[in-house]
Amino acid sequence: MMYYSSNGCLGNIPQITKNLIIINLFVLVFSELRPDFMYSTFSLFYPSSPFFHWWQPLTHMFMHGGFWHFFFNMYTLFLFGSVLERMWGPRKFLLFYFVTGLGAAALHTGVQAIQVAVLTEQMAQGVATAASSLGVLYNTPTVGASGAIYGLLVGYAMLFPDSRMTLIFPPVTLSAKWMVIIFIVIELFTGVFGRVMNVAHFAHLGGALFGWLLILFWKKKGSMYDYDR
Repeated sequence: MMYYSSNGCLGNIPQITKNLIIINLFVLVFSELRPDFMYSTFSLFYPSSPFFHWWQPLTHMFMHGGFWHFFFNMYTLFLFGSVLERMWGPRKFLLFYFVTGLGAAALHTGVQAIQVAVLTEQMAQGVATAASSLGVLYNTPTVGASGAIYGLLVGYAMLFPDSRMTLIFPPVTLSAKWMVIIFIVIELFTGVFGRVMNVAHFAHLGGALFGWLLILFWKKKGSMYDYDR
Protein backbone atom coordinates (compact mmCIF):
# COMPACT_ATOMS: atom_id res chain seq x y z
CA MET A 1 0.00 0.00 0.00
CA MET A 2 1.28 3.45 -0.91
CA TYR A 3 0.97 6.96 0.42
CA TYR A 4 1.11 9.86 -1.97
CA SER A 5 0.91 13.49 -0.96
CA SER A 6 -0.45 16.09 -3.35
CA ASN A 7 -2.23 19.36 -2.70
CA GLY A 8 -4.81 18.52 -5.39
CA CYS A 9 -5.32 14.89 -4.50
CA LEU A 10 -6.79 15.33 -1.05
CA GLY A 11 -9.44 17.85 -2.04
CA ASN A 12 -12.82 16.96 -3.49
CA ILE A 13 -12.80 13.57 -5.19
CA PRO A 14 -13.43 13.83 -8.96
CA GLN A 15 -16.80 12.52 -10.08
CA ILE A 16 -15.81 9.30 -11.89
CA THR A 17 -13.35 8.26 -9.19
CA LYS A 18 -15.98 8.94 -6.53
CA ASN A 19 -18.67 7.00 -8.41
CA LEU A 20 -16.38 4.02 -8.95
CA ILE A 21 -15.64 3.87 -5.22
CA ILE A 22 -19.35 4.13 -4.37
CA ILE A 23 -20.31 1.37 -6.83
CA ASN A 24 -17.59 -0.88 -5.44
CA LEU A 25 -18.83 -0.20 -1.92
CA PHE A 26 -22.42 -1.10 -2.80
CA VAL A 27 -21.27 -4.30 -4.51
CA LEU A 28 -19.22 -5.22 -1.45
CA VAL A 29 -22.27 -4.78 0.80
CA PHE A 30 -24.46 -6.90 -1.49
CA SER A 31 -21.70 -9.51 -1.65
CA GLU A 32 -21.79 -9.77 2.13
CA LEU A 33 -25.59 -10.11 2.12
CA ARG A 34 -25.88 -12.57 -0.80
CA PRO A 35 -22.39 -14.08 -1.22
CA ASP A 36 -23.36 -17.24 -3.12
CA PHE A 37 -25.40 -15.37 -5.70
CA MET A 38 -22.99 -12.44 -6.09
CA TYR A 39 -19.77 -14.44 -6.40
CA SER A 40 -21.21 -17.11 -8.71
CA THR A 41 -22.87 -14.52 -10.96
CA PHE A 42 -20.54 -11.55 -11.14
CA SER A 43 -17.04 -12.93 -10.51
CA LEU A 44 -14.89 -13.87 -13.48
CA PHE A 45 -14.79 -17.56 -14.37
CA TYR A 46 -12.97 -19.30 -17.18
CA PRO A 47 -15.18 -19.36 -20.32
CA SER A 48 -15.57 -23.16 -20.19
CA SER A 49 -16.80 -23.04 -16.60
CA PRO A 50 -20.52 -23.67 -15.99
CA PHE A 51 -20.50 -20.46 -13.92
CA PHE A 52 -19.26 -18.23 -16.77
CA HIS A 53 -21.44 -15.40 -18.10
CA TRP A 54 -20.54 -12.94 -20.83
CA TRP A 55 -20.71 -9.92 -18.53
CA GLN A 56 -18.16 -11.21 -16.01
CA PRO A 57 -15.03 -9.62 -17.60
CA LEU A 58 -16.65 -6.30 -16.69
CA THR A 59 -18.49 -7.07 -13.45
CA HIS A 60 -15.58 -8.84 -11.75
CA MET A 61 -13.87 -5.43 -11.56
CA PHE A 62 -16.43 -4.38 -8.93
CA MET A 63 -16.24 -7.55 -6.84
CA HIS A 64 -13.78 -7.98 -3.97
CA GLY A 65 -12.69 -10.78 -1.70
CA GLY A 66 -13.45 -8.96 1.54
CA PHE A 67 -13.10 -5.57 3.17
CA TRP A 68 -9.31 -5.23 3.08
CA HIS A 69 -9.10 -6.24 -0.57
CA PHE A 70 -11.71 -3.56 -1.26
CA PHE A 71 -10.03 -0.98 0.99
CA PHE A 72 -6.54 -1.19 -0.51
CA ASN A 73 -7.86 -1.07 -4.07
CA MET A 74 -10.17 1.86 -3.39
CA TYR A 75 -7.52 3.72 -1.42
CA THR A 76 -5.18 3.46 -4.40
CA LEU A 77 -7.98 4.41 -6.79
CA PHE A 78 -8.66 7.49 -4.66
CA LEU A 79 -5.00 8.55 -4.66
CA PHE A 80 -3.99 7.96 -8.25
CA GLY A 81 -7.36 7.98 -9.98
CA SER A 82 -8.04 11.46 -8.62
CA VAL A 83 -4.83 12.77 -10.16
CA LEU A 84 -5.35 11.10 -13.54
CA GLU A 85 -9.02 12.06 -13.80
CA ARG A 86 -8.16 15.70 -13.16
CA MET A 87 -5.56 15.55 -15.92
CA TRP A 88 -7.60 13.66 -18.52
CA GLY A 89 -11.18 14.54 -17.70
CA PRO A 90 -13.90 12.03 -16.80
CA ARG A 91 -14.49 10.34 -20.17
CA LYS A 92 -10.86 9.68 -20.95
CA PHE A 93 -10.15 8.52 -17.43
CA LEU A 94 -13.11 6.14 -17.50
CA LEU A 95 -11.92 4.74 -20.84
CA PHE A 96 -8.47 4.15 -19.39
CA TYR A 97 -9.90 2.48 -16.30
CA PHE A 98 -12.05 0.03 -18.24
CA VAL A 99 -9.45 -0.72 -20.91
CA THR A 100 -6.95 -1.69 -18.23
CA GLY A 101 -9.53 -3.68 -16.26
CA LEU A 102 -10.67 -5.60 -19.33
CA GLY A 103 -7.05 -6.06 -20.39
CA ALA A 104 -6.38 -7.60 -17.01
CA ALA A 105 -9.22 -10.07 -17.56
CA ALA A 106 -7.93 -10.87 -21.06
CA LEU A 107 -4.37 -11.70 -19.98
CA HIS A 108 -5.59 -13.63 -16.94
CA THR A 109 -7.91 -15.72 -19.13
CA GLY A 110 -5.17 -16.23 -21.70
CA VAL A 111 -2.85 -17.65 -19.06
CA GLN A 112 -5.68 -19.86 -17.83
CA ALA A 113 -6.14 -21.14 -21.39
CA ILE A 114 -2.51 -22.29 -21.38
CA GLN A 115 -3.07 -24.00 -18.04
CA VAL A 116 -6.20 -25.71 -19.38
CA ALA A 117 -4.29 -26.98 -22.40
CA VAL A 118 -1.51 -28.36 -20.19
CA LEU A 119 -3.95 -30.01 -17.78
CA THR A 120 -5.98 -31.51 -20.65
CA GLU A 121 -2.82 -33.02 -22.09
CA GLN A 122 -1.88 -34.39 -18.67
CA MET A 123 -5.34 -35.96 -18.35
CA ALA A 124 -4.79 -37.69 -21.69
CA GLN A 125 -1.50 -39.01 -20.34
CA GLY A 126 -3.21 -40.35 -17.22
CA VAL A 127 -1.81 -37.90 -14.67
CA ALA A 128 -3.89 -38.53 -11.56
CA THR A 129 -4.15 -34.97 -10.29
CA ALA A 130 -4.88 -33.27 -13.62
CA ALA A 131 -8.67 -33.69 -13.53
CA SER A 132 -9.03 -32.27 -10.03
CA SER A 133 -6.72 -29.35 -10.88
CA LEU A 134 -8.81 -28.61 -13.97
CA GLY A 135 -11.97 -28.68 -11.85
CA VAL A 136 -10.44 -26.21 -9.41
CA LEU A 137 -9.54 -23.87 -12.27
CA TYR A 138 -13.07 -24.00 -13.71
CA ASN A 139 -14.67 -23.34 -10.33
CA THR A 140 -12.36 -20.66 -8.93
CA PRO A 141 -13.70 -17.09 -9.26
CA THR A 142 -11.50 -14.09 -9.97
CA VAL A 143 -12.52 -10.81 -8.35
CA GLY A 144 -11.17 -7.33 -7.84
CA ALA A 145 -10.32 -4.00 -9.41
CA SER A 146 -6.61 -4.73 -9.02
CA GLY A 147 -5.97 -5.01 -12.77
CA ALA A 148 -7.35 -1.53 -13.37
CA ILE A 149 -5.50 -0.29 -10.28
CA TYR A 150 -2.21 -1.53 -11.72
CA GLY A 151 -3.13 0.28 -14.91
CA LEU A 152 -3.55 3.49 -12.93
CA LEU A 153 -0.19 2.99 -11.23
CA VAL A 154 1.52 2.55 -14.60
CA GLY A 155 -0.31 5.56 -16.01
CA TYR A 156 0.74 7.69 -13.07
CA ALA A 157 4.34 6.50 -13.23
CA MET A 158 4.54 7.28 -16.96
CA LEU A 159 3.12 10.77 -16.50
CA PHE A 160 4.98 11.59 -13.28
CA PRO A 161 8.05 9.31 -13.35
CA ASP A 162 10.12 11.32 -10.90
CA SER A 163 7.47 11.97 -8.24
CA ARG A 164 8.12 10.29 -4.92
CA MET A 165 6.09 7.33 -3.67
CA THR A 166 6.40 5.89 -0.18
CA LEU A 167 5.27 2.47 0.97
CA ILE A 168 3.56 2.45 4.34
CA PHE A 169 5.15 -0.91 5.08
CA PRO A 170 8.05 -1.19 4.68
CA PRO A 171 8.66 2.59 4.77
CA VAL A 172 10.60 2.82 1.50
CA THR A 173 10.57 5.92 -0.73
CA LEU A 174 11.40 5.70 -4.44
CA SER A 175 10.53 7.54 -7.62
CA ALA A 176 7.19 6.47 -9.11
CA LYS A 177 8.77 4.84 -12.14
CA TRP A 178 11.08 2.62 -10.05
CA MET A 179 8.41 1.76 -7.52
CA VAL A 180 6.04 0.57 -10.27
CA ILE A 181 8.80 -1.32 -12.10
CA ILE A 182 9.60 -3.18 -8.87
CA PHE A 183 5.92 -4.00 -8.36
CA ILE A 184 5.67 -5.41 -11.88
CA VAL A 185 8.84 -7.49 -11.52
CA ILE A 186 7.51 -8.94 -8.25
CA GLU A 187 4.16 -9.74 -9.88
CA LEU A 188 5.89 -11.43 -12.82
CA PHE A 189 8.14 -13.50 -10.54
CA THR A 190 5.32 -14.59 -8.25
CA GLY A 191 3.04 -15.27 -11.22
CA VAL A 192 5.57 -17.49 -12.99
CA PHE A 193 6.83 -19.32 -9.91
CA GLY A 194 3.57 -19.35 -7.94
CA ARG A 195 5.03 -17.98 -4.73
CA VAL A 196 1.80 -16.32 -3.54
CA MET A 197 -1.43 -18.29 -3.79
CA ASN A 198 -4.95 -16.93 -4.38
CA VAL A 199 -3.64 -13.83 -6.16
CA ALA A 200 -4.31 -13.24 -9.88
CA HIS A 201 -0.81 -12.03 -10.70
CA PHE A 202 -1.33 -12.07 -14.46
CA ALA A 203 -4.48 -9.98 -14.09
CA HIS A 204 -2.32 -7.35 -12.38
CA LEU A 205 0.23 -7.64 -15.16
CA GLY A 206 -2.52 -7.41 -17.79
CA GLY A 207 -3.78 -4.15 -16.32
CA ALA A 208 -0.24 -2.78 -16.24
CA LEU A 209 0.44 -3.92 -19.82
CA PHE A 210 -2.72 -2.42 -21.28
CA GLY A 211 -2.18 0.79 -19.34
CA TRP A 212 1.33 1.07 -20.77
CA LEU A 213 0.11 0.34 -24.31
CA LEU A 214 -2.73 2.86 -24.10
CA ILE A 215 -0.41 5.59 -22.80
CA LEU A 216 2.02 4.85 -25.65
CA PHE A 217 -0.85 5.00 -28.14
CA TRP A 218 -2.04 8.36 -26.85
CA LYS A 219 1.51 9.72 -26.90
CA LYS A 220 2.00 8.57 -30.49
CA LYS A 221 -1.26 10.24 -31.53
CA GLY A 222 -0.35 13.37 -29.62
CA SER A 223 -3.62 13.12 -27.70
CA MET A 224 -2.31 12.57 -24.17
CA TYR A 225 -3.53 15.95 -22.99
CA ASP A 226 -6.50 16.70 -25.22
CA TYR A 227 -8.71 17.05 -22.11
CA ASP A 228 -11.70 15.13 -23.42
CA ARG A 229 -14.31 16.45 -20.99
